[in-house]
Amino acid sequence: MAGSSSHPIRNICVFGGSSPGKEKEFLESANHLGRVLAERKIHLVLWGREPWVNGGVSMAALMGGSQVLGVVPKALAQGDLIGKTIGEEVRVPTMSDRMNTMFNHADAFIALPGGLGTLEEIFHISSWAQLHIHHKPIGLLNVNGFYDKLLSFLDHAVEQEFLTSSARQIIISAATAEQLIDQLQSFIPVIDPSMSRLNWSTTESRKKLKLDLSLSL
Repeated sequence: MAGSSSHPIRNICVFGGSSPGKEKEFLESANHLGRVLAERKIHLVLWGREPWVNGGVSMAALMGGSQVLGVVPKALAQGDLIGKTIGEEVRVPTMSDRMNTMFNHADAFIALPGGLGTLEEIFHISSWAQLHIHHKPIGLLNVNGFYDKLLSFLDHAVEQEFLTSSARQIIISAATAEQLIDQLQSFIPVIDPSMSRLNWSTTESRKKLKLDLSLSL
């Protein structure tokens, strides 16, 4: 939607698959996203130690001058079961703490192509937006039409009245990193009157880790 975001985007959390996928464009798009984030002086938050798609974003962003924060559950950090984090790493007790930490340090979210974990992250953050827990923009980087069928399913859910039109507008998409970030920056949430009455100020408290992601570039 047209307009100006009420909060500037300084940190973007990126979700993505743990494998590079079948098409070379998937990894290329991850690298390109990292470069675009650095060019726009946006810092990166993500699940640390991802060797493929997220790793491509991290390296490109870090080399371009962005700060990178990788969030890793302690169980996965022990014994070097997965790769090394590119950038700064914070270890958290659980997967739920991981999501909360990434959420607390992000102004917006981007999902690259991925599998079940990526879908969980997309809908987790989107369901919070539907409940008006937050109004942070959420975007799908639709590389090679990867998310076309998912977007069609969401439209079908609206047609079948399982999803409201305002909730459908929570998830935006674009084919390139430049287009998607432009849309995230101009995003204005559609307020659902039935949800706007919810008050999460006392029931939705999250512990925020005191990490500085606002270093000047």
